[in-house]
Amino acid sequence: MFIKVFLTIVFLAVMVGVGVYSHKQAKSVDGFVLGGRSVGPWLTAFAYGTSYFSAVVFVGYAGQFGWKYGLSSTWIGVGNAVIGSLLAWLLLGRRTKLMTQHIESRTMPDFFGTRFESQSLRVVASIIAFVFLIPYTAGVYSGISRLFEMGFGIPYEYCVVIMSILTAVYVILGGYKATAMNDFIQGIIMLFGIVAVIAAVISAQGGFSEAVSKLAAIPDDGGSAAPVADGLPIGTESVGPFASWFGPDPWGLLGVVILTSLGTMGLPQMVGKFYSITDEAAIRRGTIISTIFAFIVAGGCYFLGGFGRLYDPVIAANGKIAFDSIVPAMLVTLPDVLIALVVLLVLSASMSTLASLVLTSSSTMTLDLIYRDKKSLPGEVEEGSIDDVVAEKVERRKVVVMRVLIVFFIVISLMIALNPPTFIAQLMGISWGALAGAFLAPFMLGLYWRGVTKTAVWACFIWGVGLTVVNMLLGNPINPINCGAIAMLGGFPVVWIVSLLTPKLPREHIERIFLCYK
Repeated sequence: MFIKVFLTIVFLAVMVGVGVYSHKQAKSVDGFVLGGRSVGPWLTAFAYGTSYFSAVVFVGYAGQFGWKYGLSSTWIGVGNAVIGSLLAWLLLGRRTKLMTQHIESRTMPDFFGTRFESQSLRVVASIIAFVFLIPYTAGVYSGISRLFEMGFGIPYEYCVVIMSILTAVYVILGGYKATAMNDFIQGIIMLFGIVAVIAAVISAQGGFSEAVSKLAAIPDDGGSAAPVADGLPIGTESVGPFASWFGPDPWGLLGVVILTSLGTMGLPQMVGKFYSITDEAAIRRGTIISTIFAFIVAGGCYFLGGFGRLYDPVIAANGKIAFDSIVPAMLVTLPDVLIALVVLLVLSASMSTLASLVLTSSSTMTLDLIYRDKKSLPGEVEEGSIDDVVAEKVERRKVVVMRVLIVFFIVISLMIALNPPTFIAQLMGISWGALAGAFLAPFMLGLYWRGVTKTAVWACFIWGVGLTVVNMLLGNPINPINCGAIAMLGGFPVVWIVSLLTPKLPREHIERIFLCYK
């Protein structure tokens, strides 16, 4: 216990120390939200990766999908690396950096408002972002607290409150620069941690070959908890699918890959990383770093979760498997030093994601709802300006409002986390489905295609949020994971078809927007 407590205290002290160190750079809006648009490739790549992978992945997704798909769940991690990292950086990195800097956009809703010449789009996008980032944040709190409860024996409620306070402290102090610097430190811990934990778990099962053999002996039980003796289901003779290449449900697996991989390209807290990177050369280096990071961390998490069936599951009061307890059950037998490493691993993953989420939400609410400044594009005549002293006061006031909203956002998420309505994976499925279903297609196509119309963006907002909310209100007749994947993919034909049928934006406006690529 001394080792676990000591390492955790040192870790948390470093996080707060970085917040204090970065405080001077967080006095302006650009400094607080984007780190002055001067964050290098290593910090940006690690910020992207650590914001991507949190306790939601390590505890919720790895446990649930490892149990459901066995070793084939590793494909989810591969998809995250290839689609969610490599393809995202290649498709969005350069164009997002250039266009958002050109139109002076600081948030995704701000992008929609300026790119499509609509303040209404900007306001609605900010409301969608704020509302649907809350369940995601609650899921992160829930996952990190379950690991803390396992490692320290501290009640879940205390863990949630402590994590929320500590995250608020260093984000409020240092803004994006503190978040990015801490993300780099946390990313290093995640890389070493996941490798060490996988090695320990496989070793405890008698080595890789023995562990896979045990897994291959388990039949498909439809998701129920089969009785286990010495790691093998009683009465099992036939070879089951959990050690096969594509598992017992390849189509269901594909839905998870799409949701967790493609979704990153439509999430405000992920796309925002491209706003702040220094230049195009840094984007190229960041692409490689981010992809390697995702292969190790995401691939490792899902690979580890694939061995979940070799451990006795926890059965909830309703008689169903408590999926969020599967990974903690795998780790509770490890030596104390490794448990301390696991706690730091999940702390690192989760605090980085939480910091990114609360910063995105507060900046969106402040800049796109409370202060909606009218910007002039290059080539347009400014209607008037304010003097430097007044401008500086307004900037400082915006930063203060963002800091207050960070606290507000954390409190709301905390209330949901203390009374979680469903499994972590379902919380994330609802959040990602609505956000990426609404934002992914119009954002990506808006960077490339001049023909996207304002009406098409509205149609996609209605499609993504409407499908997710209606499905939830009807009791999820479509699994939230698959519903999210449908919302994302369906957004592209929605935007394309509606754009062909509705009036185009003024030619002069489009020309000014796309000047950035010349």
